[in-house]
Amino acid sequence: MTHYPYLIIGGGMAADAAIRGIRELDADRPIGLISAEPDAPYRRPPLSKGLWKDEELDGIWCGTEGTGVDLHLGRRATTIDLAGRRVLDDRGETYTFDKLLLATGGSPRRLPSGAEGVVYFRTLEDYRRLRAVADKGGRFAVIGGGFIGSEIAAALALKGREVVMLFPDDGIGARIFPADLVHFLVDYFREKGVEVRSGQKVSNVLADPAGFVVETADGGRLTVDSVVAGLGIIPETQLASAAGLEVDNGILVDERLRTSHPSVFAAGDVARFTIPVLGTRLRFEHEDNSVTMGHAAGRSMAGDESPYTHLPFFYSDLFDLGYEAVGQLDPRGETVADWKVPFREGVVYYLAEGRVRGVLLWNVWGQVDAARALIAQPGPFGAADLVGRLPA
Repeated sequence: MTHYPYLIIGGGMAADAAIRGIRELDADRPIGLISAEPDAPYRRPPLSKGLWKDEELDGIWCGTEGTGVDLHLGRRATTIDLAGRRVLDDRGETYTFDKLLLATGGSPRRLPSGAEGVVYFRTLEDYRRLRAVADKGGRFAVIGGGFIGSEIAAALALKGREVVMLFPDDGIGARIFPADLVHFLVDYFREKGVEVRSGQKVSNVLADPAGFVVETADGGRLTVDSVVAGLGIIPETQLASAAGLEVDNGILVDERLRTSHPSVFAAGDVARFTIPVLGTRLRFEHEDNSVTMGHAAGRSMAGDESPYTHLPFFYSDLFDLGYEAVGQLDPRGETVADWKVPFREGVVYYLAEGRVRGVLLWNVWGQVDAARALIAQPGPFGAADLVGRLPA
């Protein structure tokens, strides 16, 4: 049995940031980290972005080993005993703690049925597997038209691979972008050589001597060499729920990132927290929140009583287009588009009851803080108030 004043379950960016937050206030006391992944913490975004543009793999590592933490890699925490402040892993090892952080992230959503060998893109090992296949050539099916699906399809196409995208929505990014931008993206991806099949729900993936056969709900069949699925994630809340912590589409935390137990904290993709400027609870599955929240959770564990009030942003690269986005992007509500060059450069504002709730900066850079400031303003705003407002 090993005792840690600070114990972390999870080995991603939030965990690494938490260690650094702890070390700012407590330079010496032991920290333990338990991670199911065999690799030390690394930056996840390059797996679907820069590494496909031949950035060096060495650039993804967080350097957690240099923080004085004990890394217990390739181990999965199986039980949390809150009364005894103990954690048991799948090798039968027991760890006790004073403060515990759950940075367990999420697991990829899976198809209802599918053959072995489908790449559910999430980890460094997934990247290695897909890159090894992609470097040999072939035809790829990418299932999903959201954040990961669009990035992987673009990455494979940039490598000169034949790519077919399949998803049930009307177009690429349909859950966050206005309809006209969604339709533009479909045409844009097609111009880049990607075969886009929108409105296609995948019902099964079968192994085939030639690779895989993808079956769709309307009876279609597609033969490919490899299948990649980017269907979003399910938050890893099982440990927390079994321990009796409060869970609702994520682990619920307060303004100091404490769970319903005062000695247990949560951060990153798995944590559902209140964003004061929006007045709502959200989970946020992107780098900025993982790093900022992880750092704040570490400081909170070490005694900092500052509330977490950060409004996160996220970003993506799609061929020669890129964007940053702040707040809530719900295209079902009112949107105001201010295009400098239609669908190539501009800003889209997302409104609810006269307030700006989200901002999409499309090929517009250096405006994240200005967008945050705008979202914090009470309004009311209309189209005339927003056109020309950003870049500030």
